[in-house]
Amino acid sequence: MVKKATNFNLFLKYNPSGFLLAAQFIQLVLFAVLDNAPAGRALISAFSIIVLMLVVWVVDRSPALTWVAWLLAVPAFALSIFSAINPESGFTAWSALLEGILYFYAAGSLIAYMMGDFRVTIDELFAAGATFTLLAWGFAYMYVVAQAWVPGSFIGGVETGQSLTFIQLLFVSFTNLSATGLSDIVPTSSLTRALAIVEQFMGVSYVVVVVARLVSLSTQRQPGKHDKAQS
Repeated sequence: MVKKATNFNLFLKYNPSGFLLAAQFIQLVLFAVLDNAPAGRALISAFSIIVLMLVVWVVDRSPALTWVAWLLAVPAFALSIFSAINPESGFTAWSALLEGILYFYAAGSLIAYMMGDFRVTIDELFAAGATFTLLAWGFAYMYVVAQAWVPGSFIGGVETGQSLTFIQLLFVSFTNLSATGLSDIVPTSSLTRALAIVEQFMGVSYVVVVVARLVSLSTQRQPGKHDKAQS
């Protein structure tokens, strides 16, 4: 039991990106199961706070500045509470804006972390997945802001005049970032189309630059290993 606890603590210490990635998938499951229930949305909001803390923790373990993450996370946390209490207050868009910026900052910090050396660790592999989900979540929050500021920014998925839910916007973000492009929900305003263009560019660039580099490093011959086998 003590050995298992020690192994878990070591995994926790050296693989923060893995916990962030797992938390984001848990959050996705909560959205799928509980999004239509009022009590479920409260649970999702509470879990989102945990994810925010994990995002700050991941930034703290990267070359990025932790105080910048806290500067974004604290007001985002406060505004999310206010918007949960009073959904009509208008705080939702501002909370989403700060959370989106925080997610982009965290994604950038993980990219700097992965590009900082010439070896691939297990945590860097987790970071590759976590960075992709951070980008998708960040653009989903930007779509929330765009929808609040420019009503009718999307067509499809809901009746005309209704706003898309966050899980619907997250779906749009993932399909756009991954270049899947299912096109059942389409951006119609200039703002959301511009965001979609930037997201498509970032998705392709991430795969070409970051993921390709990790794959290349992980498949490189380790110095001396082949020579030892030949001797």
